[in-house]
Amino acid sequence: MEKSLEFGFEHYMEQIPGMGTVDPRASSPLVLAYIGDCVFDLIIKMMVAGKGNRQVYKLHEETSHYVQASAQSFMMRAMQEHLTEEEHAVYRRGRNARSVSPAKNQSITDYRRATGFEALIGYLYLDREYARLTELVSIGLESMRAADGEESTEDAGKP
Repeated sequence: MEKSLEFGFEHYMEQIPGMGTVDPRASSPLVLAYIGDCVFDLIIKMMVAGKGNRQVYKLHEETSHYVQASAQSFMMRAMQEHLTEEEHAVYRRGRNARSVSPAKNQSITDYRRATGFEALIGYLYLDREYARLTELVSIGLESMRAADGEESTEDAGKP
């Protein structure tokens, strides 16, 4: 089968029977967080898998380091100063939304901040603001690397 580069992924997604479009501006903050959770999970899984083949439990272990509420909360704090007014409003709506599920082994503050983070990711994805989404996620990931004492991607390979 030949790979097609004519259209983007979203074009092909729209071809799936029953697939509808979701308006990010009309969606509840918890729907945005629901989508954002999936999108961020995929980003992290692709990043972790891109580091080479390993046992699945090791992939899962590294992925968990990034997708837990405390990590998302930490990344959100680093991203906040870079947000536009509109993005900050989306984040606040997500953070302040009342979730039915309780925080699992996380502080309520981290859990709520992580919900805002996921809402923002979902909003940017549904609005097809992919460049902005990756820019903000990169800021968050760089802040985690710095906190973990790792080299930033910009410094990697420099003497």
